[in-house]
Amino acid sequence: MSKIRLTKEFRFEMAHALWNYDGLCKNIHGHSYILQVTVIGTPITDINNVKLGMVIDFGDLKEVVNREIVKKLDHAIVVSNRVPEAQLRQLEQMTERYFILDYQPTCENMLIDFAQRLQQNLPPYVELFSLKLHETANSFAEWYADDNR
Repeated sequence: MSKIRLTKEFRFEMAHALWNYDGLCKNIHGHSYILQVTVIGTPITDINNVKLGMVIDFGDLKEVVNREIVKKLDHAIVVSNRVPEAQLRQLEQMTERYFILDYQPTCENMLIDFAQRLQQNLPPYVELFSLKLHETANSFAEWYADDNR
């Protein structure tokens, strides 16, 4: 049976700041992120299955990605846990939607985190093939399963 790749695109708004960075991105700033999630699998052949012919229902993929990534990060601020505590307290006073991560919230590191979250939550009959995260219209990072085996 043939393997098929499916891709679904997601969009969310998020702000971040890069701790101890030597450029403008050390300041809190936002992006309109575009995340492309590609999975791979074999289409269902059981004629009694309501998902006949699908690798995964696009709606099921949407539910997983929204639950694990988009709904958590949309309109949130993310920062590294290395930010000094006094600055974190100021952040708490400015917003109710913030996340303190155990990594620097770069596009690259976020993709590693996203891949781990999705791999743990996708159905066993599909595999995460790749992720592509656009931080701006012309800047993006990519993650491929084959590069990480």
